Amino acid sequence: MTSRKYPLSLSQPVYSAKQVLQNEALVAKKLNIAMPELMERAGAATFKQVLQSWPNLKSMLVICGKGNNGGDGFVVARLAHLAGINVLVLSLNDELTQGNASLALKKLQSSGVKIIKKNESLEHDFEQVITRFSGELIVDGIFGIGFHGQLHFELKKLIKAINLHTAEKLSIDIPSGLSADTGCIDSVAVNADVTISFIVLKQGMLTGQAADYIGDLFLDDLDIGKDFIAFVSQIKCDETVVFSQGNTDLPQLTKRLKTSHKGNIGLLLAIGGNIGMPGAIRLAAEAALRCGAALLSVSCHRHNQSLVFNGRPELMLAATSAEDLASSPVLNKAKVLIIGPGLGRDQWAKQMLDLALLQNIPSVIDADALQFLTENHQHNSQWVLTPHPKEAASLLHCSVAEVEANRFKAVKKIAEKYGGICILKGAGTLVCDGKATWLNPTGNAGMASGGMGDVLSGIIGALLLQMPDAFKAARLACYIHGAAADRIANKMGQRGMLASDLFAELQHLVNEHQ
Repeated sequence: MTSRKYPLSLSQPVYSAKQVLQNEALVAKKLNIAMPELMERAGAATFKQVLQSWPNLKSMLVICGKGNNGGDGFVVARLAHLAGINVLVLSLNDELTQGNASLALKKLQSSGVKIIKKNESLEHDFEQVITRFSGELIVDGIFGIGFHGQLHFELKKLIKAINLHTAEKLSIDIPSGLSADTGCIDSVAVNADVTISFIVLKQGMLTGQAADYIGDLFLDDLDIGKDFIAFVSQIKCDETVVFSQGNTDLPQLTKRLKTSHKGNIGLLLAIGGNIGMPGAIRLAAEAALRCGAALLSVSCHRHNQSLVFNGRPELMLAATSAEDLASSPVLNKAKVLIIGPGLGRDQWAKQMLDLALLQNIPSVIDADALQFLTENHQHNSQWVLTPHPKEAASLLHCSVAEVEANRFKAVKKIAEKYGGICILKGAGTLVCDGKATWLNPTGNAGMASGGMGDVLSGIIGALLLQMPDAFKAARLACYIHGAAADRIANKMGQRGMLASDLFAELQHLVNEHQ
């Protein structure tokens, strides 16, 4: 068994909790592996990760729930004790532990480890035990991936006590309180420094609120991962297939022929930049140039032309009104459109969008242009929609909280309702065409600054211009966007990162992926 850190090098499917819980025992049985043996493997993998992450560990507290996750914790505690680490175990089950976990508990009891059980202590004493613990590590084995719904009051207090403790935390399979399906929490979840998951990745670990709780994520397939993937792939399922992008098997740009010229690569038309917002369309346009757009023309408000053009002579300027643009050769020559960055919501903006939506070419619809779509539910198979959660809520006529409660459901509904491809931005960006959803692993909190979405629109537009498959272009664009920010963060740190800082790295990345 070998634990691998996420993001993984190869793209692979990720799964809902239901898919894992329904099929892991079936796969183990097919391989003649008894479930107690699988629990032993999970515990051994967790303990191995403990030693790798904390090689000088002297003392640990293991908190075990009543299910298999708690059983994994019992195995970890036993192995740590045998290795000479001082171990204290809290067992939250108020009844006799049953099933596979009971076998792990019996082995632990025979080893001589101190176990404090719920039926031997008042619930509030557990919080005091956690507070008084003076060791370096708390292991969370309270809930596994089967958790859903709401935590009762006492468990909320317990998890808050864990999070307040200065010791580092490792969660077994998933931080307790976090949904393995959606990446959402009810009110509180264990804030792990390290999470080790088993067999396959679960989709909720990789998007939304999960980013604040997972910590460093490791996967150990317990030597059955490939068999699990093969087994589940043969089962007919109504759920949208979800994949996580790797960094070695991404979609690739085709290499340019030596005889390539700007005419056969084509023209990208970017529309936006209303009064007071010249920067947005400039960022999108320059990002597109850095990602290989051979010809790029910007149609912005007439008062902004000099600001958009300043310092970037490679940009061309198009007509500034919908009427003039409609009759200009630029519109006829354009192979791809970007509309939305800095567009605004006035009459000028509406006229420009109405004109753009009449064009039968691939289009990136972003920012203010998305708001107009909520008012006239058009459907188009050629566009790429790029909402952040608030814009997604407007597209679906629901609240932001509802979008974030199930990002997978939201991105699929937008793709189905409006057509084309939807990119739901945020931690763990999702790319969906209504049939398959891809999770993007790159990016960091330094991207929480103005203009980052405009840069993404420019990248998408440039790749649509150069790749025949729009879905692959959207996936690669998201990866490159986040990877550029990751490289900057590694050099300079996350705080103070500007959208325009990405340009130099974008040029490197597009040339690496061909």
